[in-house]
Amino acid sequence: MLKPALLLPAAALLAAVAARAEPGAITGRDVIPDCPAWVHHAVIYQIYPQTFYDSNGDGIGDLPGIIAKLDYVKSLGADAIWLNPFFDSPFNDAGYDIRDYYRVAPRYGTNDDARRLFAEAHKRGLKVLFDYVISYTAIDNPWFVESSRSATGPHANWYIWTDNVWKAEPGSQWVHGYGQRNGNFLSNFFWSEPALNYGYGRPDPAKPWQLPTDHPDVLALRAEMRKVMRFWLDLGADGFRADMANALVKIADPQAATKGYWQEVRRILRRDYPDAFAVAEWSDPRNALDDAFHACFYHWAPGFDDLYQKESWRIGNGMSEGHSFFDREGRGDITAFLKSYLPAYEASRNQGYTCLPLGNHDLARLNNRRTTDELEMILAFGLTMPGVPFIYYGNEIGMRQLEHLMQIEGAYTPRAGARTPMQWSAGANLGFSTADPSRLYLPVDAAPDAPTVAAEERDPDSLLNRVRRLIRLKHAEPALAAYAEFVPLYARPGAYPFIYARASGAQVLLAIFNPADRPATAEFRLNTPHGGFALLAGKPLRLAVAATRITAEVPAMSYAVYRVEP
Repeated sequence: MLKPALLLPAAALLAAVAARAEPGAITGRDVIPDCPAWVHHAVIYQIYPQTFYDSNGDGIGDLPGIIAKLDYVKSLGADAIWLNPFFDSPFNDAGYDIRDYYRVAPRYGTNDDARRLFAEAHKRGLKVLFDYVISYTAIDNPWFVESSRSATGPHANWYIWTDNVWKAEPGSQWVHGYGQRNGNFLSNFFWSEPALNYGYGRPDPAKPWQLPTDHPDVLALRAEMRKVMRFWLDLGADGFRADMANALVKIADPQAATKGYWQEVRRILRRDYPDAFAVAEWSDPRNALDDAFHACFYHWAPGFDDLYQKESWRIGNGMSEGHSFFDREGRGDITAFLKSYLPAYEASRNQGYTCLPLGNHDLARLNNRRTTDELEMILAFGLTMPGVPFIYYGNEIGMRQLEHLMQIEGAYTPRAGARTPMQWSAGANLGFSTADPSRLYLPVDAAPDAPTVAAEERDPDSLLNRVRRLIRLKHAEPALAAYAEFVPLYARPGAYPFIYARASGAQVLLAIFNPADRPATAEFRLNTPHGGFALLAGKPLRLAVAATRITAEVPAMSYAVYRVEP
């Protein structure tokens, strides 16, 4: 262990670093939360089923196609796969609108294909997470069809309906009447995704449709949703990612009330599925990790966009503007990210993991006007930060964000451009499908230099092979475990570089990032014994040592990961 030191609260730590004062010291103390053991060192690979690999030539990816590519996933060094929804659906929202929770959508295959996928993954030492989407259903789910016909019946209260079509509830539209029932229904996302009824934290007596969380009909719904979870875990899945996990209970501190459901789920996992991993789309680790989930995505949170996608043309939603820290123009601000991230991380690190996704199906791709070196730097950052890294399919080869694509199945900008088919090889449809190009779910990248797995396999310096080396590094170094200590050492508003330490026991790593297109110099304090620095990844830097003070001269657009030698 490293020598004990006074630890500063997260806010004070950031203030000290930004003000050039002494930061909190590195201690090397491991804080290992209650998670399945395999998670602590895991890297997870996200697969969007529609566009990963088409095994039957219909232009849409499928489960047998994923099975056919499991050896590739294993070759990356990934430990698990997260699959976006593969359940029966009308696909108004790309499968997130679920019609039958117990059946694989025919476009993807059958329940037997899912069972085989789980088994084949396990043969290769891979885990599989499914998408647990339980805050809403499809509008043609039989439960909602029945609920829309009458205010009585077993599923009448499984959704939230006002008692008059002229009465609106926050979250419903005016008028949002549907079917034969005299009332407005609440939706949780698109209009065609009616919200399931987990009750209200503090029901309004003037609104009789606001049922308490312990109402028998609400409890019946909750029991059904737990049954869904058990069904897929019993079939062979190894856990789940919970979509919109904080959007269950309505009104009156909904996150605290929603936690009750997830805490009950956690008790079931702890008792009956102790090796299963649960990760939340919540972006509030303080709530999500409070004896509910093992991990929490942190991407719908202040500061996340400041990392990779602050520019309006890069985030692609037409609603933001600014400068990414990881951009060669060098006008970003890493403290905008740390200001919100650090307090959340420090407050919850003993309970679970805060995860920074390396892209996903809702975010523009990382390769949006970036070079291979820039992409490697971003992936190195994600793989050396605390928590469990999730890599979105295709980002490991530098697939580009495509522009001006048609909207399909709710894939509004920038979603469609980040959901295009995986690029396996040169030739027809870049190896994704044998279908006529006009039948593809989305078009492939038509650029003559579109990156492919086959081409990058042959190039030892390709992004693909760089990512493989980074994943091997994460697995090899104790200080890169998900739980290993994280201490920012140099972070200045509007300045570069960003330097932090990861530490576990006596092992300490330094991670130094300068995405700006200009050299940068930083002086920081290192309170641990240091007889030298061994380069593990990136390019060598000039490190000048004067007792506990280190001066780093960092070339433009470069990074380095060093092991501190005692």
